[in-house]
Amino acid sequence: MGTFKIEGGHRLKGKIQPQGAKNEALQILCAVLLTPELVTINNIPDIVDVNKLISLLKKLGVKVEKLGKGSYSFKADEVNLKYLESQAFKEDGKGLRGSIMIVGPLLARFGKGYIPKPGGDKIGRRRLDTHFEGFINLGAKFRYNKEDLFYGVEADRLKGAYMLLDEASVTGTANIVMAAVLAEGTTTIYNAACEPYLQQLCKMLNRMGANISGVGSNLLVIEGVDALGGTDHRMLPDMIEIGSWIGLAAMTKSELTITNVSWDDLGVIPTVFRKIGITVERQGDDIHIPAHTDGYEVQNYIDGSILTIADAPWPGFTPDLLSIILTVLTQARGSAVVHQKMFESRLFFVDKLIDMGAKIILCDPHRATIIGHDFKSTLKATTMTSPDIRAGVSLLIAALSAKGTSTIHNIEQIDRGYENIDERLRAIGAKIERV
Repeated sequence: MGTFKIEGGHRLKGKIQPQGAKNEALQILCAVLLTPELVTINNIPDIVDVNKLISLLKKLGVKVEKLGKGSYSFKADEVNLKYLESQAFKEDGKGLRGSIMIVGPLLARFGKGYIPKPGGDKIGRRRLDTHFEGFINLGAKFRYNKEDLFYGVEADRLKGAYMLLDEASVTGTANIVMAAVLAEGTTTIYNAACEPYLQQLCKMLNRMGANISGVGSNLLVIEGVDALGGTDHRMLPDMIEIGSWIGLAAMTKSELTITNVSWDDLGVIPTVFRKIGITVERQGDDIHIPAHTDGYEVQNYIDGSILTIADAPWPGFTPDLLSIILTVLTQARGSAVVHQKMFESRLFFVDKLIDMGAKIILCDPHRATIIGHDFKSTLKATTMTSPDIRAGVSLLIAALSAKGTSTIHNIEQIDRGYENIDERLRAIGAKIERV
């Protein structure tokens, strides 16, 4: 189990460039299974979860070639379907939640897709019903082995259908879209997710020869085609990492510039940080955060009531940044409520912030009230364990702002989502050591 040692209380300065988007990569990489032709993808982040998926594709028989930093080519012209029914696949597929998205492309192109119950963050129930109900709507037969926790779907040829998704699941929408592009006839998906990463997937599929309309809305119409071809694709910067760096700058009273952020794809993220008093300046396609030497003050609502920050499907605020927002609020001037609607275990990391001296009332598994210190009392260094990717980075930000030397164990969780984070932080002045 890896460990970070962090000496907090130092101001940082400089420029930092966000990595390619993790959540986009998990969708885009699975889409290479839809064609036997060459697909080239750029700006792929070098992180554990993405590397696991690339390894899984190789074991499936996909020819993978690294062209340079973050650039790979993929050719799925000799897919080994026998691997899907092997014990090795049952083990390999368990360790990564993103592996669920190989099912749609495999089902569409080869008539069958299997997956063991996938892993991922322990942040509460993350059901797969939306995925499989979508495949069943397209005509697939579903089976589930309870003993092995093994899912399977099979169909001779999928047929287009109308469906109203029970939730605007990003991975569920992506999986159904990848299945529907090769289905016979028209598929209509209402209550579809419309995140920028899902838009990126749809645009890539259209370049490959798919016929998807309504991209960017929650109503997608897909006219099935017989085959898809190759393409080149470049992934967006990771909006969650961008939000993490905004929070880091504010908590450490640092002046930072986050470069090449694809501002127009950030949605309400800059607005939400501004609501808690952080100055977010647009400079071309960069974000500049000045040093908040006098702190930052939370805005109340017009009637004076306490600010509530809640997650919502896009274009609402992404749930992946609520842990960051909560941490940054611990040093704000004022109070706020954080309402995490999607996952019932995601706020349970606040006990570690409380140990550091933060004033947080955990109202229930979904809501926390934070009373900011206004930097009149700094957080205290401590030893803690990272429970998941986003909480891990939140604790890292807290440690970098705290007085003294903190230790964070289980940093493999952070490495799952953030590329060489210790090296990149040292480059802007952070005192962080990987033990």
